Amino acid sequence: MAATNESTTDALTRLRAHFGHPGFRQGQEQIVAAVLGGRDVLAVMPTGSGKSLGYQLPAVMLPGITLVVSPLISLMKDQVDELNRRRIPSGALHSMLPAGGRRDVMNAARAGRLRLLYVAPERFASDQFLGLLGGLRIARFVVDEAHCVSEWGHDFRPDYRRLRAAADLCTASDRTGGRPPIAAFTATATPEVRDDIIALLGLEEPQVLVAGFDRPNIHLRVEPVAAEEDKDDWLPRLVRGRRALVYAATRKTAAAAAGVLNASGVRAAAYHAGLEDKERTRVQDAFAAGTLPVVCATNAFGMGIDRPDVDAVVHYAIPGSLEAYYQEIGRAGRDGRPATATLLWDRADISTREYLIDSPRRGKPERTADARSAEEIARRKALEHRKLKRMIDYADTTACLRATILQYFGEPAARERCDACGNCRPDALDAYERELVRKIFSGIARAGERYGRRRIVAMLLGETDDLPPALGRLSTTGLLRHETPDALRDWIEASITAGLVVASKDQYRTLSLTERGRDAMLGRLQNLELRRPVPVVTASLRRRYHDWRAYTRDAGMMLRQGE
Repeated sequence: MAATNESTTDALTRLRAHFGHPGFRQGQEQIVAAVLGGRDVLAVMPTGSGKSLGYQLPAVMLPGITLVVSPLISLMKDQVDELNRRRIPSGALHSMLPAGGRRDVMNAARAGRLRLLYVAPERFASDQFLGLLGGLRIARFVVDEAHCVSEWGHDFRPDYRRLRAAADLCTASDRTGGRPPIAAFTATATPEVRDDIIALLGLEEPQVLVAGFDRPNIHLRVEPVAAEEDKDDWLPRLVRGRRALVYAATRKTAAAAAGVLNASGVRAAAYHAGLEDKERTRVQDAFAAGTLPVVCATNAFGMGIDRPDVDAVVHYAIPGSLEAYYQEIGRAGRDGRPATATLLWDRADISTREYLIDSPRRGKPERTADARSAEEIARRKALEHRKLKRMIDYADTTACLRATILQYFGEPAARERCDACGNCRPDALDAYERELVRKIFSGIARAGERYGRRRIVAMLLGETDDLPPALGRLSTTGLLRHETPDALRDWIEASITAGLVVASKDQYRTLSLTERGRDAMLGRLQNLELRRPVPVVTASLRRRYHDWRAYTRDAGMMLRQGE
Protein backbone atom coordinates (compact mmCIF):
# COMPACT_ATOMS: atom_id res chain seq x y z
CA MET A 1 0.00 0.00 0.00
CA ALA A 2 1.18 3.52 -0.75
CA ALA A 3 1.40 6.38 1.71
CA THR A 4 -1.48 8.84 1.16
CA ASN A 5 -1.35 12.62 1.19
CA GLU A 6 -3.38 12.43 4.41
CA SER A 7 -0.73 10.27 6.11
CA THR A 8 2.02 12.64 4.92
CA THR A 9 0.15 15.60 6.42
CA ASP A 10 -0.37 13.61 9.61
CA ALA A 11 3.38 12.84 9.68
CA LEU A 12 4.24 16.53 9.64
CA THR A 13 1.77 17.18 12.47
CA ARG A 14 3.26 14.31 14.50
CA LEU A 15 6.78 15.52 13.71
CA ARG A 16 6.03 18.86 15.32
CA ALA A 17 4.10 17.39 18.25
CA HIS A 18 6.48 14.58 19.23
CA PHE A 19 9.89 15.80 18.07
CA GLY A 20 9.49 19.58 18.09
CA HIS A 21 10.84 20.03 14.54
CA PRO A 22 9.10 22.56 12.28
CA GLY A 23 9.77 20.50 9.17
CA PHE A 24 11.70 17.63 7.64
CA ARG A 25 15.35 17.73 6.67
CA GLN A 26 16.29 16.86 3.11
CA GLY A 27 15.41 13.23 2.35
CA GLN A 28 13.55 12.55 5.61
CA GLU A 29 9.99 13.04 4.39
CA GLN A 30 10.45 10.61 1.50
CA ILE A 31 11.85 7.93 3.82
CA VAL A 32 9.08 8.40 6.41
CA ALA A 33 6.49 8.08 3.65
CA ALA A 34 8.16 4.91 2.33
CA VAL A 35 8.26 3.28 5.79
CA LEU A 36 4.62 4.22 6.42
CA GLY A 37 3.71 2.89 2.97
CA GLY A 38 4.37 -0.71 3.98
CA ARG A 39 7.01 -1.78 1.45
CA ASP A 40 10.43 -3.05 2.40
CA VAL A 41 12.83 -0.10 2.38
CA LEU A 42 16.57 0.37 2.07
CA ALA A 43 17.52 3.93 3.03
CA VAL A 44 21.05 5.22 2.52
CA MET A 45 21.57 8.58 4.21
CA PRO A 46 24.73 10.39 5.29
CA THR A 47 25.73 10.23 8.92
CA GLY A 48 24.19 13.18 10.71
CA SER A 49 21.29 13.62 8.31
CA GLY A 50 18.70 12.40 10.81
CA LYS A 51 18.00 8.93 9.46
CA SER A 52 16.70 7.64 12.83
CA LEU A 53 13.64 9.85 12.36
CA GLY A 54 12.82 7.66 9.35
CA TYR A 55 11.67 4.90 11.69
CA GLN A 56 11.01 6.76 14.96
CA LEU A 57 8.27 8.95 13.50
CA PRO A 58 6.41 6.05 11.83
CA ALA A 59 6.69 4.17 15.14
CA VAL A 60 4.38 6.69 16.85
CA MET A 61 1.92 6.51 13.96
CA LEU A 62 1.66 2.74 13.39
CA PRO A 63 -0.08 0.14 15.58
CA GLY A 64 2.18 -2.31 17.40
CA ILE A 65 5.87 -2.19 18.30
CA THR A 66 8.67 -1.03 16.01
CA LEU A 67 11.60 -3.39 16.58
CA VAL A 68 15.00 -1.74 16.02
CA VAL A 69 18.16 -3.82 15.66
CA SER A 70 21.06 -1.63 16.79
CA PRO A 71 24.72 -2.70 17.06
CA LEU A 72 25.94 -0.53 19.94
CA ILE A 73 24.74 -0.14 23.47
CA SER A 74 25.70 3.53 23.49
CA LEU A 75 23.44 4.12 20.48
CA MET A 76 20.52 2.36 22.15
CA LYS A 77 21.01 4.15 25.46
CA ASP A 78 21.08 7.61 23.91
CA GLN A 79 18.09 7.06 21.64
CA VAL A 80 15.92 5.30 24.24
CA ASP A 81 16.64 8.01 26.82
CA GLU A 82 15.77 10.74 24.32
CA LEU A 83 12.57 9.00 23.16
CA ASN A 84 11.34 8.48 26.72
CA ARG A 85 12.15 12.13 27.47
CA ARG A 86 9.80 12.96 24.58
CA ARG A 87 7.16 10.68 26.14
CA ILE A 88 7.50 8.04 23.44
CA PRO A 89 7.58 4.76 25.46
CA SER A 90 10.74 2.86 24.47
CA GLY A 91 13.00 0.15 25.83
CA ALA A 92 16.19 -1.72 25.00
CA LEU A 93 17.51 -5.24 25.47
CA HIS A 94 21.28 -5.62 25.68
CA SER A 95 24.00 -7.29 27.75
CA MET A 96 24.62 -4.26 30.01
CA LEU A 97 21.05 -4.37 31.31
CA PRO A 98 20.62 -6.31 34.60
CA ALA A 99 18.34 -9.34 34.57
CA GLY A 100 15.57 -7.43 36.32
CA GLY A 101 15.78 -4.63 33.77
CA ARG A 102 15.57 -7.07 30.86
CA ARG A 103 12.56 -8.73 32.46
CA ASP A 104 10.80 -5.37 32.87
CA VAL A 105 11.42 -4.45 29.22
CA MET A 106 10.17 -7.82 27.97
CA ASN A 107 7.03 -7.56 30.12
CA ALA A 108 6.37 -4.04 28.81
CA ALA A 109 6.79 -5.30 25.24
CA ARG A 110 4.36 -8.22 25.81
CA ALA A 111 1.82 -5.85 27.35
CA GLY A 112 2.02 -3.51 24.34
CA ARG A 113 3.29 -0.59 26.40
CA LEU A 114 6.27 0.18 24.12
CA ARG A 115 6.35 2.01 20.83
CA LEU A 116 9.97 1.13 20.06
CA LEU A 117 12.04 -1.82 21.27
CA TYR A 118 15.80 -1.60 20.60
CA VAL A 119 17.64 -4.93 20.47
CA ALA A 120 21.30 -5.86 20.12
CA PRO A 121 21.93 -8.28 17.22
CA GLU A 122 23.28 -11.01 19.52
CA ARG A 123 19.82 -11.27 21.15
CA PHE A 124 18.66 -13.19 18.08
CA ALA A 125 20.81 -16.15 19.15
CA SER A 126 18.59 -16.51 22.25
CA ASP A 127 15.69 -18.98 22.04
CA GLN A 128 13.99 -17.09 24.86
CA PHE A 129 14.06 -13.87 22.88
CA LEU A 130 12.90 -15.57 19.67
CA GLY A 131 9.98 -16.92 21.69
CA LEU A 132 9.16 -13.39 22.79
CA LEU A 133 9.21 -12.21 19.15
CA GLY A 134 6.57 -14.75 18.17
CA GLY A 135 4.12 -13.24 20.63
CA LEU A 136 4.56 -9.60 19.59
CA ARG A 137 2.75 -7.61 16.95
CA ILE A 138 5.52 -5.84 15.06
CA ALA A 139 4.80 -2.72 13.02
CA ARG A 140 8.21 -2.51 11.35
CA PHE A 141 11.37 -4.60 11.63
CA VAL A 142 14.12 -1.97 11.49
CA VAL A 143 17.76 -2.83 10.84
CA ASP A 144 20.04 0.07 11.73
CA GLU A 145 23.67 0.10 10.49
CA ALA A 146 22.48 -2.43 7.91
CA HIS A 147 25.91 -2.59 6.24
CA CYS A 148 26.92 -4.88 9.14
CA VAL A 149 25.15 -7.75 7.34
CA SER A 150 27.56 -7.59 4.40
CA GLU A 151 31.12 -8.85 4.35
CA TRP A 152 31.82 -5.96 1.98
CA GLY A 153 30.70 -3.54 4.66
CA HIS A 154 33.30 -2.08 6.98
CA ASP A 155 31.88 -3.60 10.17
CA PHE A 156 30.62 -7.08 9.29
CA ARG A 157 28.80 -8.79 12.17
CA PRO A 158 27.78 -12.43 11.76
CA ASP A 159 24.79 -11.98 14.11
CA TYR A 160 23.20 -9.78 11.44
CA ARG A 161 22.85 -12.91 9.29
CA ARG A 162 20.18 -14.16 11.75
CA LEU A 163 17.87 -11.23 11.09
CA ARG A 164 16.17 -12.53 7.95
CA ALA A 165 14.95 -15.67 9.72
CA ALA A 166 14.02 -13.67 12.83
CA ALA A 167 11.86 -11.29 10.80
CA ASP A 168 9.98 -14.29 9.39
CA LEU A 169 9.01 -15.27 12.97
CA CYS A 170 7.30 -11.94 13.54
CA THR A 171 3.65 -11.09 13.00
CA ALA A 172 2.83 -7.83 11.23
CA SER A 173 0.59 -5.50 13.20
CA ASP A 174 -0.89 -3.54 10.30
CA ARG A 175 -1.64 -6.17 7.68
CA THR A 176 -3.00 -9.70 7.46
CA GLY A 177 -0.46 -12.48 7.12
CA GLY A 178 3.26 -12.43 6.49
CA ARG A 179 6.14 -10.81 8.27
CA PRO A 180 6.26 -7.09 9.03
CA PRO A 181 7.93 -4.81 6.47
CA ILE A 182 11.70 -4.51 6.92
CA ALA A 183 13.30 -1.06 6.89
CA ALA A 184 17.10 -1.14 6.59
CA PHE A 185 19.17 2.00 7.25
CA THR A 186 22.83 2.73 6.61
CA ALA A 187 25.14 5.65 5.91
CA THR A 188 28.01 3.76 4.30
CA ALA A 189 26.87 1.45 1.54
CA THR A 190 28.61 1.20 -1.81
CA PRO A 191 26.46 -0.21 -4.65
CA GLU A 192 27.80 -3.73 -4.01
CA VAL A 193 26.97 -3.46 -0.29
CA ARG A 194 23.43 -2.30 -1.11
CA ASP A 195 22.92 -5.41 -3.24
CA ASP A 196 24.24 -7.55 -0.38
CA ILE A 197 21.88 -5.94 2.13
CA ILE A 198 18.86 -6.59 -0.09
CA ALA A 199 19.80 -10.22 -0.66
CA LEU A 200 20.92 -11.14 2.86
CA LEU A 201 18.00 -9.48 4.68
CA GLY A 202 15.54 -10.88 2.14
CA LEU A 203 14.08 -7.51 1.19
CA GLU A 204 11.19 -8.03 -1.25
CA GLU A 205 11.02 -5.50 -4.09
CA PRO A 206 12.37 -2.84 -1.75
CA GLN A 207 12.08 0.86 -2.25
CA VAL A 208 15.74 1.97 -2.35
CA LEU A 209 16.26 5.57 -1.31
CA VAL A 210 19.72 7.12 -1.57
CA ALA A 211 19.82 10.62 -0.13
CA GLY A 212 23.33 11.38 -1.36
CA PHE A 213 26.71 11.06 0.33
CA ASP A 214 28.05 14.58 0.10
CA ARG A 215 28.58 16.54 3.32
CA PRO A 216 29.63 19.88 1.84
CA ASN A 217 29.99 21.55 5.24
CA ILE A 218 32.89 19.22 6.16
CA HIS A 219 36.29 20.49 5.00
CA LEU A 220 38.48 17.48 4.13
CA ARG A 221 42.25 17.53 4.70
CA VAL A 222 45.11 15.02 4.61
CA GLU A 223 48.26 16.12 6.44
CA PRO A 224 51.30 13.92 5.68
CA VAL A 225 53.57 13.35 8.67
CA ALA A 226 56.94 11.64 8.84
CA ALA A 227 56.89 10.32 12.41
CA GLU A 228 54.80 9.90 15.54
CA GLU A 229 56.21 13.13 16.97
CA ASP A 230 54.90 15.05 13.95
CA LYS A 231 51.38 13.85 14.78
CA ASP A 232 51.84 15.13 18.32
CA ASP A 233 52.91 18.49 16.89
CA TRP A 234 49.78 18.74 14.75
CA LEU A 235 47.16 17.35 17.12
CA PRO A 236 46.73 20.21 19.64
CA ARG A 237 46.32 22.81 16.88
CA LEU A 238 43.73 20.69 15.09
CA VAL A 239 41.44 20.45 18.13
CA ARG A 240 42.25 23.40 20.39
CA GLY A 241 39.18 25.59 20.90
CA ARG A 242 36.93 23.06 19.19
CA ARG A 243 34.63 20.21 20.13
CA ALA A 244 36.46 17.28 18.60
CA LEU A 245 36.76 13.54 18.16
CA VAL A 246 40.20 11.99 17.64
CA TYR A 247 40.12 8.46 16.22
CA ALA A 248 43.03 6.12 16.91
CA ALA A 249 43.77 2.60 15.66
CA THR A 250 44.43 1.00 19.06
CA ARG A 251 43.64 1.50 22.72
CA LYS A 252 47.26 2.37 23.43
CA THR A 253 47.39 5.15 20.83
CA ALA A 254 44.01 6.51 21.94
CA ALA A 255 45.46 6.95 25.43
CA ALA A 256 48.68 8.42 23.99
CA ALA A 257 46.74 11.00 21.95
CA ALA A 258 44.78 12.03 25.04
CA GLY A 259 48.09 12.39 26.86
CA VAL A 260 49.50 14.69 24.19
CA LEU A 261 46.45 16.91 24.40
CA ASN A 262 46.32 17.10 28.18
CA ALA A 263 50.03 17.97 28.25
CA SER A 264 49.36 20.84 25.84
CA GLY A 265 46.51 22.23 27.93
CA VAL A 266 43.60 20.74 25.95
CA ARG A 267 41.16 18.77 28.11
CA ALA A 268 40.76 15.32 26.60
CA ALA A 269 39.95 11.75 27.65
CA ALA A 270 40.48 8.34 26.10
CA TYR A 271 37.60 5.99 25.26
CA HIS A 272 37.99 2.33 24.31
CA ALA A 273 36.89 -1.18 25.21
CA GLY A 274 39.73 -1.64 27.72
CA LEU A 275 38.27 0.89 30.15
CA GLU A 276 35.93 -0.01 32.98
CA ASP A 277 32.26 0.40 32.09
CA LYS A 278 31.93 3.19 34.63
CA GLU A 279 34.79 5.16 33.05
CA ARG A 280 33.45 4.70 29.51
CA THR A 281 30.05 5.92 30.62
CA ARG A 282 31.62 8.91 32.38
CA VAL A 283 33.56 9.93 29.25
CA GLN A 284 30.60 9.41 26.93
CA ASP A 285 28.19 11.33 29.16
CA ALA A 286 30.67 14.20 29.69
CA PHE A 287 31.20 14.57 25.95
CA ALA A 288 27.47 14.37 25.22
CA ALA A 289 26.79 16.99 27.92
CA GLY A 290 29.44 19.35 26.52
CA THR A 291 31.67 19.38 29.60
CA LEU A 292 34.48 17.40 27.91
CA PRO A 293 35.59 19.04 24.64
CA VAL A 294 37.73 16.25 23.13
CA VAL A 295 37.57 12.46 23.16
CA CYS A 296 40.37 10.26 21.78
CA ALA A 297 38.81 6.93 20.89
CA THR A 298 38.93 3.71 19.01
CA ASN A 299 36.33 3.36 16.28
CA ALA A 300 33.36 2.33 18.48
CA PHE A 301 32.95 5.80 19.98
CA GLY A 302 30.59 8.11 18.17
CA MET A 303 28.04 5.63 16.83
CA GLY A 304 24.77 6.94 18.17
CA ILE A 305 26.34 10.00 19.81
CA ASP A 306 23.91 12.75 18.91
CA ARG A 307 26.16 15.76 19.60
CA PRO A 308 25.38 18.17 16.76
CA ASP A 309 28.19 20.65 17.35
CA VAL A 310 31.30 18.50 16.79
CA ASP A 311 33.40 20.76 14.58
CA ALA A 312 36.57 18.69 14.16
CA VAL A 313 37.32 15.02 13.57
CA VAL A 314 40.96 13.98 13.47
CA HIS A 315 42.26 10.56 12.47
CA TYR A 316 45.45 10.01 14.45
CA ALA A 317 46.10 6.99 12.20
CA ILE A 318 44.68 5.75 8.93
CA PRO A 319 41.38 3.84 9.36
CA GLY A 320 40.84 0.42 7.86
CA SER A 321 38.48 1.42 5.04
CA LEU A 322 36.87 4.35 3.28
CA GLU A 323 33.52 3.22 4.71
CA ALA A 324 34.84 3.50 8.27
CA TYR A 325 36.48 6.85 7.49
CA TYR A 326 33.32 8.30 5.97
CA GLN A 327 31.17 7.19 8.89
CA GLU A 328 33.60 8.58 11.46
CA ILE A 329 34.07 11.97 9.81
CA GLY A 330 30.28 12.13 9.60
CA ARG A 331 30.20 12.74 13.36
CA ALA A 332 31.23 16.31 12.56
CA GLY A 333 28.99 19.16 11.50
CA ARG A 334 25.65 17.56 12.24
CA ASP A 335 24.21 21.00 12.96
CA GLY A 336 25.05 22.06 9.40
CA ARG A 337 27.80 24.45 10.45
CA PRO A 338 31.31 24.22 8.95
CA ALA A 339 33.50 21.44 10.35
CA THR A 340 36.87 19.92 9.52
CA ALA A 341 38.03 16.32 9.04
CA THR A 342 41.81 15.81 9.07
CA LEU A 343 43.71 12.60 8.42
CA LEU A 344 47.25 12.58 9.85
CA TRP A 345 48.86 10.39 7.22
CA ASP A 346 51.93 8.40 8.25
CA ARG A 347 52.78 5.44 6.02
CA ALA A 348 54.22 3.67 9.07
CA ASP A 349 50.62 3.24 10.30
CA ILE A 350 49.94 0.78 7.49
CA SER A 351 51.79 -1.96 9.35
CA THR A 352 49.55 -1.45 12.41
CA ARG A 353 46.45 -1.82 10.30
CA GLU A 354 47.85 -4.90 8.57
CA TYR A 355 48.63 -6.43 11.96
CA LEU A 356 45.07 -5.77 13.14
CA ILE A 357 43.79 -7.57 10.05
CA ASP A 358 46.21 -10.51 10.24
CA SER A 359 46.33 -10.89 14.03
CA PRO A 360 46.04 -14.59 14.97
CA ARG A 361 43.46 -13.62 17.62
CA ARG A 362 41.17 -12.08 15.06
CA GLY A 363 38.69 -14.45 13.47
CA LYS A 364 40.44 -17.46 15.04
CA PRO A 365 38.38 -20.55 14.19
CA GLU A 366 37.00 -22.76 16.93
CA ARG A 367 38.75 -26.07 17.47
CA THR A 368 35.80 -27.80 15.84
CA ALA A 369 36.09 -25.70 12.70
CA ASP A 370 36.97 -27.47 9.51
CA ALA A 371 39.20 -26.36 6.63
CA ARG A 372 36.36 -24.36 5.09
CA SER A 373 36.31 -22.12 8.18
CA ALA A 374 40.01 -21.42 7.75
CA GLU A 375 39.41 -20.64 4.08
CA GLU A 376 36.58 -18.27 5.04
CA ILE A 377 38.86 -16.43 7.48
CA ALA A 378 41.57 -16.12 4.82
CA ARG A 379 39.04 -14.80 2.31
CA ARG A 380 37.75 -12.27 4.84
CA LYS A 381 41.27 -11.04 5.61
CA ALA A 382 42.03 -10.66 1.89
CA LEU A 383 38.89 -8.56 1.54
CA GLU A 384 39.96 -6.31 4.43
CA HIS A 385 43.40 -5.87 2.87
CA ARG A 386 41.72 -4.71 -0.37
CA LYS A 387 39.62 -2.20 1.56
CA LEU A 388 42.72 -0.93 3.36
CA LYS A 389 44.41 -0.49 -0.04
CA ARG A 390 41.51 1.73 -1.16
CA MET A 391 41.90 3.81 1.99
CA ILE A 392 45.64 4.19 1.31
CA ASP A 393 44.86 5.29 -2.24
CA TYR A 394 42.64 8.04 -0.79
CA ALA A 395 45.40 9.20 1.57
CA ASP A 396 47.92 9.26 -1.28
CA THR A 397 45.74 10.86 -3.95
CA THR A 398 46.45 14.30 -5.36
CA ALA A 399 42.93 14.43 -6.79
CA CYS A 400 39.95 16.10 -5.11
CA LEU A 401 39.35 14.38 -1.76
CA ARG A 402 35.59 14.94 -1.84
CA ALA A 403 35.22 13.59 -5.38
CA THR A 404 37.32 10.54 -4.49
CA ILE A 405 34.93 9.62 -1.65
CA LEU A 406 31.76 10.34 -3.62
CA GLN A 407 32.94 8.32 -6.61
CA TYR A 408 33.77 5.38 -4.33
CA PHE A 409 30.20 5.35 -2.99
CA GLY A 410 28.73 5.58 -6.48
CA GLU A 411 27.46 9.14 -6.07
CA PRO A 412 26.30 10.27 -9.53
CA ALA A 413 26.69 13.96 -8.63
CA ALA A 414 30.42 13.64 -7.90
CA ARG A 415 32.44 16.35 -9.63
CA GLU A 416 36.09 16.26 -10.61
CA ARG A 417 36.92 19.11 -8.20
CA CYS A 418 35.13 20.60 -5.22
CA ASP A 419 37.50 23.61 -5.01
CA ALA A 420 37.23 23.45 -1.23
CA CYS A 421 39.17 20.43 0.12
CA GLY A 422 42.82 20.34 1.12
CA ASN A 423 43.88 18.94 -2.27
CA CYS A 424 41.91 21.39 -4.40
CA ARG A 425 43.09 24.35 -2.30
CA PRO A 426 46.11 23.31 -0.20
CA ASP A 427 46.34 26.64 1.63
CA ALA A 428 42.61 27.08 2.28
CA LEU A 429 41.84 27.67 5.94
CA ASP A 430 38.94 25.95 7.63
CA ALA A 431 36.16 27.83 9.43
CA TYR A 432 37.87 27.83 12.83
CA GLU A 433 41.17 29.06 11.39
CA ARG A 434 39.48 31.87 9.46
CA GLU A 435 37.68 32.97 12.62
CA LEU A 436 40.94 32.77 14.60
CA VAL A 437 42.67 35.06 12.11
CA ARG A 438 39.75 37.51 12.19
CA LYS A 439 39.95 37.65 15.99
CA ILE A 440 43.68 38.38 15.85
CA PHE A 441 43.05 41.18 13.33
CA SER A 442 40.23 42.52 15.51
CA GLY A 443 42.63 42.59 18.47
CA ILE A 444 45.18 44.58 16.45
CA ALA A 445 42.47 47.03 15.37
CA ARG A 446 40.92 47.41 18.84
CA ALA A 447 44.37 48.11 20.27
CA GLY A 448 44.63 51.10 17.92
CA GLU A 449 47.36 49.52 15.76
CA ARG A 450 49.91 50.91 18.24
CA TYR A 451 51.46 47.75 19.74
CA GLY A 452 53.86 45.00 18.71
CA ARG A 453 53.56 41.23 18.67
CA ARG A 454 54.33 40.61 22.36
CA ARG A 455 51.64 42.91 23.73
CA ILE A 456 49.01 41.92 21.16
CA VAL A 457 49.56 38.22 21.93
CA ALA A 458 49.45 38.83 25.70
CA MET A 459 46.24 40.87 25.34
CA LEU A 460 44.51 38.15 23.26
CA LEU A 461 45.54 35.53 25.82
CA GLY A 462 44.26 37.68 28.69
CA GLU A 463 47.69 37.91 30.30
CA THR A 464 47.36 41.56 31.34
CA ASP A 465 49.73 41.91 34.33
CA ASP A 466 52.48 43.71 32.38
CA LEU A 467 50.23 45.47 29.86
CA PRO A 468 49.12 49.09 29.69
CA PRO A 469 45.69 49.44 31.41
CA ALA A 470 43.99 50.26 28.10
CA LEU A 471 44.84 46.81 26.73
CA GLY A 472 43.25 45.12 29.72
CA ARG A 473 39.82 46.60 29.00
CA LEU A 474 39.31 45.76 25.32
CA SER A 475 36.51 43.55 24.04
CA THR A 476 39.25 41.35 22.56
CA THR A 477 41.18 40.95 25.82
CA GLY A 478 41.31 37.21 26.60
CA LEU A 479 39.35 36.40 23.44
CA LEU A 480 41.87 33.68 22.49
CA ARG A 481 42.88 32.53 25.97
CA HIS A 482 42.47 28.89 24.87
CA GLU A 483 45.27 29.29 22.30
CA THR A 484 49.04 29.27 22.96
CA PRO A 485 51.51 32.16 22.59
CA ASP A 486 53.49 30.22 19.97
CA ALA A 487 50.39 29.59 17.86
CA LEU A 488 49.30 33.24 17.92
CA ARG A 489 52.80 34.45 17.04
CA ASP A 490 52.90 31.97 14.14
CA TRP A 491 49.56 33.19 12.78
CA ILE A 492 50.68 36.82 13.03
CA GLU A 493 53.89 35.97 11.16
CA ALA A 494 51.91 34.11 8.48
CA SER A 495 49.58 37.13 8.16
CA ILE A 496 52.56 39.46 7.67
CA THR A 497 53.95 37.15 4.97
CA ALA A 498 50.53 37.11 3.26
CA GLY A 499 50.35 40.92 3.22
CA LEU A 500 47.40 41.12 5.60
CA VAL A 501 49.35 42.68 8.48
CA VAL A 502 52.31 45.07 8.42
CA ALA A 503 54.99 45.45 11.11
CA SER A 504 56.53 48.91 11.33
CA LYS A 505 60.23 49.33 10.50
CA ASP A 506 61.12 51.13 13.74
CA GLN A 507 62.30 49.55 16.97
CA TYR A 508 58.75 49.02 18.26
CA ARG A 509 57.63 46.84 15.32
CA THR A 510 53.98 47.87 15.84
CA LEU A 511 51.34 45.92 13.96
CA SER A 512 48.73 47.41 11.65
CA LEU A 513 46.27 46.00 9.14
CA THR A 514 46.54 46.42 5.40
CA GLU A 515 43.43 47.11 3.37
CA ARG A 516 43.12 43.39 2.61
CA GLY A 517 43.62 42.60 6.30
CA ARG A 518 40.80 44.97 7.23
CA ASP A 519 38.55 43.33 4.61
CA ALA A 520 39.42 39.93 6.11
CA MET A 521 38.58 41.16 9.62
CA LEU A 522 35.17 42.37 8.42
CA GLY A 523 34.45 39.08 6.63
CA ARG A 524 34.62 40.62 3.16
CA LEU A 525 37.61 38.51 2.06
CA GLN A 526 36.97 34.77 2.04
CA ASN A 527 40.13 33.64 0.26
CA LEU A 528 42.89 34.87 2.57
CA GLU A 529 45.72 33.26 0.58
CA LEU A 530 47.46 32.74 3.89
CA ARG A 531 49.70 29.72 4.41
CA ARG A 532 48.77 27.74 7.51
CA PRO A 533 51.67 27.74 10.01
CA VAL A 534 53.42 24.40 10.48
CA PRO A 535 53.01 23.48 14.15
CA VAL A 536 56.03 22.97 16.35
CA VAL A 537 56.01 21.41 19.79
CA THR A 538 58.52 22.97 22.14
CA ALA A 539 60.91 21.07 24.36
CA SER A 540 58.99 22.27 27.42
CA LEU A 541 55.76 20.83 26.04
CA ARG A 542 57.46 17.52 25.37
CA ARG A 543 58.72 17.57 28.97
CA ARG A 544 55.19 18.24 30.26
CA TYR A 545 53.88 15.39 28.13
CA HIS A 546 56.43 12.92 29.49
CA ASP A 547 55.74 14.15 33.03
CA TRP A 548 52.03 13.58 32.42
CA ARG A 549 52.69 10.05 31.13
CA ALA A 550 54.77 9.28 34.22
CA TYR A 551 52.05 10.63 36.51
CA THR A 552 49.24 8.63 34.93
CA ARG A 553 51.36 5.48 34.89
CA ASP A 554 52.14 5.85 38.60
CA ALA A 555 48.46 6.45 39.31
CA GLY A 556 47.59 3.19 37.59
CA MET A 557 45.73 4.93 34.76
CA MET A 558 47.93 3.96 31.85
CA LEU A 559 46.93 1.09 29.61
CA ARG A 560 48.57 -2.25 29.45
CA GLN A 561 50.73 -2.74 26.38
CA GLY A 562 49.06 -3.97 23.20
CA GLU A 563 45.83 -3.14 21.45
